[in-house]
Parts: sequence; C-alpha cells; structure tokens
Amino acid sequence: MTAAAARPGLLARLRQLAARREPDSVDALPVRVGGTEYRRTAATPAHVLGFDQALIWMVALLLAFSVVMVYSASIAMPDNPRFGAIKPTHFVVRHLLAIGIGFVAALLAFQVPMKIWERRARWLFLLSLALLVAVLIPHVGTVVNGARRWLSLGIMNFQPSELAKFAVLIYAADYMVRKMEVKERFFRAVLPMGLAVAIVGGLLLAEPDMGAFMVIAVIAMGILFLGGVNARMFFVIAAVLVLAFAAMVWLSPWRRERIFAYLDPFSEAHALGKGYQLSHALIAIGRGEIFGVGLGGSVEKLHWLPEAHTDFLLAVIGEEFGLVGVLVLILAFLWLTRRIMQIGRQAIALDRVFSGLVAQGVAMWIGFQAFINMGVNLGALPTKGLTLPLMSFGGSAILMNLVALAVVLRVDYENKLLMRGGRP
Repeated sequence: MTAAAARPGLLARLRQLAARREPDSVDALPVRVGGTEYRRTAATPAHVLGFDQALIWMVALLLAFSVVMVYSASIAMPDNPRFGAIKPTHFVVRHLLAIGIGFVAALLAFQVPMKIWERRARWLFLLSLALLVAVLIPHVGTVVNGARRWLSLGIMNFQPSELAKFAVLIYAADYMVRKMEVKERFFRAVLPMGLAVAIVGGLLLAEPDMGAFMVIAVIAMGILFLGGVNARMFFVIAAVLVLAFAAMVWLSPWRRERIFAYLDPFSEAHALGKGYQLSHALIAIGRGEIFGVGLGGSVEKLHWLPEAHTDFLLAVIGEEFGLVGVLVLILAFLWLTRRIMQIGRQAIALDRVFSGLVAQGVAMWIGFQAFINMGVNLGALPTKGLTLPLMSFGGSAILMNLVALAVVLRVDYENKLLMRGGRP
C-alpha cells in the first residue's frame, strides 16, 4: 500500500480520536462560588447532574423529627374535651398527610423551569391576593380561635397567607430584575413594591395575622436590599416599617397587652392571661435542663401548654431533649439557611439574578420565621403566632415550605447544568 493511499485512512483515524476527546476538551475556567469548585462544563450529561444531597438529607431529617415530636406533643389531646372524641394519632396522621401532599407538590414544582416562575410571578401574586380576599368572605373563610385565616379544602384547611409568602417572594425577585435600571430612584423603583406589600399587609391584618405580615415584609425588604436598592432608601423603608409595626401594637389593646405580658409573664396580672403560654413554655424549657427528661416525658404538653404541637413545639423539644436538643435544632436551621444562601449566591455569580434572589428569599423566609418562633419559645421575643418551619403541625405551612425548597433545588440544578455547559 502506498503512502498516498494510507493517508486518507490515517486522517479518518485522527478525526475519530479528536471526536472522542472533544467532550474532555471543553473544560471551561473553573467556577468557584461559596467554596465549591466546578471544573467540568460539558463532560457529564444533564440527567446525571444530581441534587444537593446534603440539603435534601437535612430537610428529610427535620421532617422525620417533626413527625416524632408532633406525635409526642399531641398524644394527650384526646383527654381534652375541647377536641372531642379523637384518636391519639389524630394530629400525627394529618401531619404525615400534609408531608405527603407537600412532597407531591414539591416534585411538581421542581419540574417548572425558573424562567416560567419569572414569567408567571405577577399572576401568582394576583392569585394570592384573590385567596386573601376570599378568606375574608363570610361562609367562605374558616374561623379558628377568632381568626379567619383558612379555606376548607376537605382533606385539609389551606392558609392563603402561606401562599402569599411564596408569591411575594417570587414577585419581589421578578420586580427587582425588571427595575434594575431605575433602582436608584425611590418612586420608580421602591414605591410600587411598597404598595404591593401594603395591600397584602392590609388583607393579612384583617384576618388578623400580623406574624405573616412581618415575615412577608422582611422577605420583600431583604430582596430589595440584595437586589441593590440604594442603602439610604433601604434604611428609610426599614424605619417606616418599624414605626408602622410599633403603631399597630400601640393602637391595639390586645397586642399591647401581649407586650406587657412578655415583659413580666409570671406576674399575677398576666400568668393566667396573655402570659400563660409564655410562662408555661419557659417552665417546660426549664424542666428540660441540659439533657431533657426524655422523649415522651414532657409534663407541660399534658394540657398545660396550649398549642404545644404547633407554635410551641420547641418548648416540648426543650423539655424532652433539653438544652442540647434545642442547640442542635438551632444549628440545623443555621446550616439550612446558609446552604440555601450559597445556592442563591452561585446563581447570581452565574448572572441568573432572578433565580439567585428567589433562593436567597427562601433562606430569609425560613431563617427569619425560625428565629421568631424560637425567640418566642425561649422568651426572647413577644408571643407571635408563627410556626417553626418544617417542624410544627400545620398543613399549609409544610406544603409551602416544601414547594419553596423544591424551587431552591431547581435553582441549584440549573446552576450545575449551566456550569457544565448545558442550557437551563
């Protein structure tokens, strides 16, 4: 065989070798965000990118612990005439049902690309407003303990304020992306968002649900700040919000009474009134000491501490697992909040501002609400009806927490896909 005849075969062989090596040659510059280095951009197919397994395991552990503690805190409820003839497993079964529904909703939410969430942000916000209005209509909204906050869906009662937290979060992130060019101008950049939050706040205060309004205000403020709003404008808005909440407390006798009870919960005037829950929460945590009295050994849950399975679940944890259990739970929420923040920072570093703001908004939501609930249980903050995320009994809260975390996982998935050369 001549050299001329062998040359085409040799060239074909070289082309085959080059084609095989092509995926390895597409290594882009390493992207280092939050201590994580991604060296490859196209070598791994999208279907094997995987999820943030540490985040998923932390959420799964918190949910599993929540099932144990909700059962422990509610097992004595059948002895209370207020609840009628119910089984000891009444609340834990409903808690498991809420987790199951939330898991299905989270799977569906994960399938939605972030671009779709961005396009539908305003419609989601309008839907939340419509539900907040619907809950105030007589014979439509369900009244529990004097508050009209729920819509009956048969298998569960849905609380529109939980959807409003998620909707405001998505809407605020989309709003900041749209207003990037004018974020230095107060009236064009900040005032419309302020009006939107004020409308939601007015509807929530009519229920009344000041706790949800506080969380929504913090989410919106945090996204405005992270979105790059002028610092002076940010502090002006923060001051206005603080003054507004102070005025709400001062002008409402029962809210004012809560503040006085918080300052001295064991006084004769408050121990059997507005300070009753707080005083018994403190007694429960005091009984737990360092290592607790053991799982199931709580005395305060035996009809002394109201709402032990919802707002004051941490007090039961403190009594049964002591200071060690409370500290472990605090560290778990700190880690969870930091991890979600890192995912948001990664997205922003990849020029995906909307996705980054959404993830950081979820971190602020879970972190701030956990901070308030823990502060109330430990006597560091006035009593406020906010559940502990992923832990307390409450179908709507569990459902929306899981949907929000699924969206965070979607942000993380799209981050990894983009860094490996794919297209979100």
